[in-house]
Amino acid sequence: MTYTLYNRYGSGGFAVEAALTLAGAPFHLEALDSEPGTVLLESFRSINPWNQVPTLILPDGTMMTETGAILIHIADTFPGEGVGPDRGTSEHAVFLRWTVFMSVNIYEGVLRLIYPDRYTTEKEGEAGVVKAARRRNHEAFLVMEREVQSGTFLCGETMSGADIYLAMLCAWHDRHDALEDLAGCRALTHRVAGHPGVAPVWQRNFDHRLKTQWGRSA
Repeated sequence: MTYTLYNRYGSGGFAVEAALTLAGAPFHLEALDSEPGTVLLESFRSINPWNQVPTLILPDGTMMTETGAILIHIADTFPGEGVGPDRGTSEHAVFLRWTVFMSVNIYEGVLRLIYPDRYTTEKEGEAGVVKAARRRNHEAFLVMEREVQSGTFLCGETMSGADIYLAMLCAWHDRHDALEDLAGCRALTHRVAGHPGVAPVWQRNFDHRLKTQWGRSA
């Protein structure tokens, strides 16, 4: 009953790997030999027709894609393991809200920054795509900032998969834009990256890519 996770280090599958680790789920990581921000080999379409990672194969062979959806599934499959609040609670509703919000409004914006050619048929329009994505992403982070200013996590006092997701996206955002007005998001990212269950996964995925040593420097 083992999961198989296809990812490349530094990509969105980090959040899935961290969630599986917290849940204590047995999984095998297929680390693809390519860099984030580059196009995957066409041969990977035989596994995921959309040719993107992360891709998770469930123990029964079902394929899942979309980081947010996978995080929700892991939380529901392993209740009480710290990936998500109990179903039916207000905290779970908050968990769903922010996981979907980040998928739609931030993760997609990151893709527009990295792959602007996907979003315009005019080469000269790519710079405008990047500029608009950077502005819209920061606006979305300001929404998240209001949720974490108190120093708690998104769903209360306990870290969840939504916080792992936000920390990953915030660390990516740090590569493109300043975080001076995102003190709450920055502090949450340090807390997540330094969490004992997350830190080894974080360091393996990001220490070679990011300018900030998250979880170890304020």
